[in-house]
Amino acid sequence: MPESNRPALSPHLYTEEYFREACEGYDEFNETNGARLSRRLQAAFAVAQVTRGMRVLDVGCGRGEILRHCAALGAAAFGVDYAPVAVELSRQVLDGKAAAPAAVAQSDAKRLPFPSGSCDRVLMFDVVEHLYPWELQAAFHEVRRVLHADGLFVLHTAPNAWYDRFAYPLVRAMRRMGGTHYPANPRALNTPANVEVHVNEQSAFSLWRALRVAGFGSRVWLESPPQNRTERAPLAALRHVSFRWPPFRWFFEREVFAVAWKL
Repeated sequence: MPESNRPALSPHLYTEEYFREACEGYDEFNETNGARLSRRLQAAFAVAQVTRGMRVLDVGCGRGEILRHCAALGAAAFGVDYAPVAVELSRQVLDGKAAAPAAVAQSDAKRLPFPSGSCDRVLMFDVVEHLYPWELQAAFHEVRRVLHADGLFVLHTAPNAWYDRFAYPLVRAMRRMGGTHYPANPRALNTPANVEVHVNEQSAFSLWRALRVAGFGSRVWLESPPQNRTERAPLAALRHVSFRWPPFRWFFEREVFAVAWKL
């Protein structure tokens, strides 16, 4: 099928309102202009172990705060995003604040404007779920092309598709019994904007498989936001089993992380 006939989201769905009111880490970004990362973004960034002198590519760089943090560590930081608003926000974040070479360009993840083997790290945080399967495979192949032989590809995506598909209906039923309204579509629970733009959510297994097909070896794991709930002992015990014991945790943990390397 010609590429023009395949499904793809319009870049104009990603407005400044989306980045400032719906996209992960928006509170921290609005408060500090990218100087402070959200818990989730900080956890993903820490996995990358960016150091001085590296060349880092952030695919789907969004507002640009990850680029700012890469440059602050002395890495050459390059970002691409296909949404014009994201490119403008990233340039504003980088303007006069980068301690190392940093730049951002409007580009499709399926056609990265970088030489083969030129990047020590490629980051893709909260992007996978926005790419249709055909786009994701094309993007992974491009990442593999630009990644240095000894480089690492670091990913984060949420939510875990198995949570939405299998665990959420149970959670919803329990919450509704307690008088709390939970929508039938889990994407509409906290961020209704994701109903339209989350087109390819992953489980740990499906992400591992997609990386393998693209020629990567990988380590994929699940985590969840801190719950910080005060509950009666039976419910606390049930939560502990759900989030800590296999196979239950494969369905209840909500965030998917991965580190990949070229085979």
